[in-house]
Amino acid sequence: MSGVARRTVVAAAGGAGLTAALAACGGDGGGKNGSGGADGGAEVVEEATPLAMTADIPVGGGKVIADKGVVVTQPKKGEFKAYSSRCTHQGCHVGSVADGVIVCPCHQSRFDANDGSVKQGPATRPLEPTPIEVVGEAIRLG
Repeated sequence: MSGVARRTVVAAAGGAGLTAALAACGGDGGGKNGSGGADGGAEVVEEATPLAMTADIPVGGGKVIADKGVVVTQPKKGEFKAYSSRCTHQGCHVGSVADGVIVCPCHQSRFDANDGSVKQGPATRPLEPTPIEVVGEAIRLG
């Protein structure tokens, strides 16, 4: 019995050492934060994939990017804003953007596409801003 426990401890220690060695040699600092390694590669893929293209976001409207939890709007030509797509009332995801208004389909809360403020409840808090950047025609998380 004690041999099994000893082997388990030795194997675990060896695995931890291998993990530490691989982490130390994991990358060349090429990640967004200079971290390298597996996470650095994932960050590069995230940067390469835009949320949307500017042509996809109508003036006075917007687009809900459900898989990213973001709604992107264009209140005025060439001005892009983004907010969390999670309604502050009960956490439903907003469903549409039109005529300068972001609408939650669950209880009909309405938010201003220009600043995320509440235009009509039951929500009482604005949508959380999400930082974005426009690079050429691509809109990316900022």
